[in-house]
Amino acid sequence: MPYREVTMFEVKEVLRLWLTGAAKKRIAAQLGLDPRTVRHYVKAAVAAGITTAADVTDERLVTVMATLRPGGGRPHGDTWSECQRQRSFIESSLRNDVRLSKVRRLLVRRGVRIPYPTLHRFAVEQLGFGRRAVTIAVADCGPGEEVQLDTGWMTLLAPDTEGRRRRFRAWIFTPVRSRYRFVYPCWREVIASAIEACEAAWTFYGGIFQVLIPDNTKAIVVEADPLAARITPEFLEYAQARGFQIDPTRKRRAQDKARVERAVATVRDDCFGGEVLLDLEHARRHARHWCEHEYGMRRHTRTQRLPREHFETEECTALLPAPTAPFDIPTWSDPKVARDQYAQVAKALYSLPTRWVGRTLRARADSVTVRFYHHGELIKAHPRQPPGGRSTDPSDFPAEKSAYALRDVHFLERQAARHGEAIGRFATRLLEGPLPWTRMRRVYALIGLAKRYGDERLEQACVTALAADLLDVRRLERMLQLSPPRPGAVPARILPLARYLRPASQYALPLHHPDPKGEADS
Repeated sequence: MPYREVTMFEVKEVLRLWLTGAAKKRIAAQLGLDPRTVRHYVKAAVAAGITTAADVTDERLVTVMATLRPGGGRPHGDTWSECQRQRSFIESSLRNDVRLSKVRRLLVRRGVRIPYPTLHRFAVEQLGFGRRAVTIAVADCGPGEEVQLDTGWMTLLAPDTEGRRRRFRAWIFTPVRSRYRFVYPCWREVIASAIEACEAAWTFYGGIFQVLIPDNTKAIVVEADPLAARITPEFLEYAQARGFQIDPTRKRRAQDKARVERAVATVRDDCFGGEVLLDLEHARRHARHWCEHEYGMRRHTRTQRLPREHFETEECTALLPAPTAPFDIPTWSDPKVARDQYAQVAKALYSLPTRWVGRTLRARADSVTVRFYHHGELIKAHPRQPPGGRSTDPSDFPAEKSAYALRDVHFLERQAARHGEAIGRFATRLLEGPLPWTRMRRVYALIGLAKRYGDERLEQACVTALAADLLDVRRLERMLQLSPPRPGAVPARILPLARYLRPASQYALPLHHPDPKGEADS
């Protein structure tokens, strides 16, 4: 006869009918029991001292149940005893992460055959197999304090003009207090979309929550750590600008954001399932309508309140003020200053002083400016350039090299004028006309003639050349070569004394100059 568990309600009903004077066979027929079972219940009740209806108390029924079930539950068979004998082997195998089905096969190799249900029941009851740790639900926070954030893949959009369908993701915000959910679809899970979703959420809620609890998405968390997680600098700067704190969850700890952990499947199936969504903007409008009029007006199983009504009643007034201006999303990078003194940020080039060549700097770019930092100190700022653009500060380059690189023809004119008035006019005539930078090397050659032949000789040659309207630097050089220098003229190049020349007194032996005649006589 199969085993059947005896319940307290069944025993109590048998005793209630028996105390009213009903016959045992009638009780058995009415309750679907065997007459011998009814007599067994009555005998146990009489032994426990139950003779009237007032004696049927919970304490007396516990005594009757103990009499009916002396073994304390379902009796065990012979295979259970075999499990007891193999207890040490089963326990050590499970401790070494061996699957229970594999343990059963290992027992068969040892000549012990135990049905898997019996082995599973023994492992659960005696060894704690598969038993999860006891958890304690975290208390709800105050109104407007915490909002949990999760993200996941959603469904496909309708085919586009080329017949392709694109899948999108969604950021899901769930306030811990009211559970009033907000869904924001996006294409990619990046920093820009995370900040864009937060801005849309603050607009939806009409304010900012004090604490944001995200998972370990790379768009927000660079390195997960239970004590000091590293946040991406862009999102950390955004949190500082908006005045909320970030409390990321631990790795593989769903209980840290249990309010939103199962929200991805719900949003995917209940919000977007079966819908025909034309584009991402259509998906966002549909998600907002679902949050406000469907999910928000559906009674929550935990709070037993409408999430939207709950939020508007308790949390709406407790939020931080909503942002009034859009946030300028920055971009942080670590560019290296190249040999040409330019660093590339967001596909644009920016000049830096010569001493930073070869260094790796920290750069922050927003929509207006690009700032360069070294060990936290601001060293340079440039206006933001579009991709492919270039921002150059002439003061970053050496003056003697920057003129040619920057095509500064006026600088060359000033340099030539320092050597003489006619030399300056000759340089100006050389640079006249369109595309003056194509003749800059001629001016460099003119300045070189001043260093070689002297300013005075070149000044006279330039006066003669300008009078004849001769603007050829090669012919000007030939004029200088053919014209002899004036008597008493100071040479153009003065050789300095030798750097390592020492006086004769510093030598150990005196210096003797041999006499040519004496050498000849000898």
